[in-house]
Amino acid sequence: MRPFAATTYSAVSPGKRVLILGAVHGNEVAGTHGIRRVIDEIESGALEVTNGTVTFVPITNPMAYAMKRRIGDRNLNRNLQPTANGVAPTEFEDHITNWLCPLMAAHEVLLDLHSFQAEGQAFVMVGPESNAGELEPTIHGDTERDWALRLGVNRAVDGWLSTYAVGVEERRARAAKLSPTAVDRHDLDAKYGVGTTEYMRSTGGIALTLECGQHEDPNGREVAYRAIRNTLAYYGLTSDPIPPLAVGAEGLHIAQVIDKFDKADEFSRAWKSFDPLKAGDVIGTRANGEIVRAPKDGCILFPNAMADADHEWFYLTEATTRFSN
Repeated sequence: MRPFAATTYSAVSPGKRVLILGAVHGNEVAGTHGIRRVIDEIESGALEVTNGTVTFVPITNPMAYAMKRRIGDRNLNRNLQPTANGVAPTEFEDHITNWLCPLMAAHEVLLDLHSFQAEGQAFVMVGPESNAGELEPTIHGDTERDWALRLGVNRAVDGWLSTYAVGVEERRARAAKLSPTAVDRHDLDAKYGVGTTEYMRSTGGIALTLECGQHEDPNGREVAYRAIRNTLAYYGLTSDPIPPLAVGAEGLHIAQVIDKFDKADEFSRAWKSFDPLKAGDVIGTRANGEIVRAPKDGCILFPNAMADADHEWFYLTEATTRFSN
């Protein structure tokens, strides 16, 4: 088993404290390759950190990475928080969070690099607009938007946690009908949708998740590399020019998450992320024969034909003008 490992570079001149994560999910390695390429450039002198501090974690979940699968004992990017004082870790991801959460809290900016199972183009997931609500308060909504549009991709998505929280409530209601004790499952916690970026925002930080494309897409590592370089330039850690805003970027808001009820639930076709949907389109069929249709026009996101029962099957998105220039 690989140990937890982070590489930090600090300039003499002060500046932002930036954290870059790869392989939070062990089979999502575009970020790992991109991070290692930038580290090599810094070590060789081809790239200089002139201000601030940057910390790289090429492999955030070493167990899942070694097993070449998404998770070790559980999904690290759900209900992410340190174990409570006096509570012994029970899963490998508990040990990771006890190491990772203080590391995130010691930084101001987080870029988390991922990829996805179905085919599709790279995109960035952005937090909510600035708000003082209870779920995910932030004062950095405008900054995250501006940064997101300079990563090198042309599609931005928001609405993750608010939509996921509603999905958890629906999951809890289904579980309660089966057994009153079922609601004690960890995936029915109201905070189950909290991952790295949501935790980072809870510390007052700024955070983005970049989905670099399909897991096996060879261009994914280039997407990751470019986003890292652009992020370091944007926050003034290097002498690279600040990258321009993406022109004509598509903005989407996650409106609904749909779970599998049964492992045998099936899609009507091999959906790809951002395939368009018209109201009434058949998306799939439940094991009991129920037809699942699109409730309105939009796009499908993260379709996962391999999902287990009571896990996310797909998401539905709708257009937003938040990312228009």
